Amino acid sequence: MAFPVRVCALVGKLTDPRVQESAALLLPHLRARGVEVLAIENLLAPDGTTMLQGCDPAAIAARADLVIAIGGDGTLLYATRLVAGRDVPLLGINRGRLGFLTDVLPQEIIECVDAALRGSCELDRRPLLEASMHAGESPGGKALALNDIVLQRLATGRMIDFETWIDGRYVNTHAGDGIVVASATGSTAYALSCGGPIVAPHLDVVVVAPISPHTLSDRPIVVSARSQIEIRLIDRSEARGQVVCDGAVLGDLSPGERLQVQQSKEAVTLLHPPGYDYFRLLRSKLHWGRGSVDHSR
Repeated sequence: MAFPVRVCALVGKLTDPRVQESAALLLPHLRARGVEVLAIENLLAPDGTTMLQGCDPAAIAARADLVIAIGGDGTLLYATRLVAGRDVPLLGINRGRLGFLTDVLPQEIIECVDAALRGSCELDRRPLLEASMHAGESPGGKALALNDIVLQRLATGRMIDFETWIDGRYVNTHAGDGIVVASATGSTAYALSCGGPIVAPHLDVVVVAPISPHTLSDRPIVVSARSQIEIRLIDRSEARGQVVCDGAVLGDLSPGERLQVQQSKEAVTLLHPPGYDYFRLLRSKLHWGRGSVDHSR
């Protein structure tokens, strides 16, 4: 992370009243500390006047020393796509719902932003996944993802048939709604709803979780993050699939085509408040530890 922070970007849906409230609080605070502030959307005051003029998204990747994502985890994933390939840290302010990645509470905004400006936040380096689509020997689209890469059926009411291969070895033939390949970071996202495990974020593994499989024996598995995972849409099927990376559509997959997923050389740096505790976060979000025993000591 570059110090001192000269340029900070606010990323979020600034028309959302909750996001607007936090951004309007941060803007004068950052400017008072000599930090230039960027945003993709215009930030409006309650009277409708423009407090901050929006800029081209490319400017954020090119100029920002720090990105503050205000919203839910989807907002932070969008911010990750903006700065992928550049060493720009991300701080997530939770104005959404669950928020495994946006872990700063609204009442902690000023304190945590000041900690980020001082360089006293905890740095958390998270690897990205890389997806590439192939038709025969011809390469197709590529994209990066922090949470997961998903192959899902394109049409409702119809299963897709596909094979999984890991490091060139055949694993299984599947019928269902698709499959999720999740990083350890993304194990608490879509893969969790598919019956996958919660994986501590610094384990070097990925979760491969079928979506609504036709057979109950088709279970999620955990493999090394150094593995190359290949998903082949069976050409005898007429159903098509769609590849989605962190919620953004990469493209459609037709029968006979394949999707390759592997860990990228790129990574992102998340900033956490001082004293960050991943297991405390899990307890808070998943409502664990509601018994009568006091574990505070």
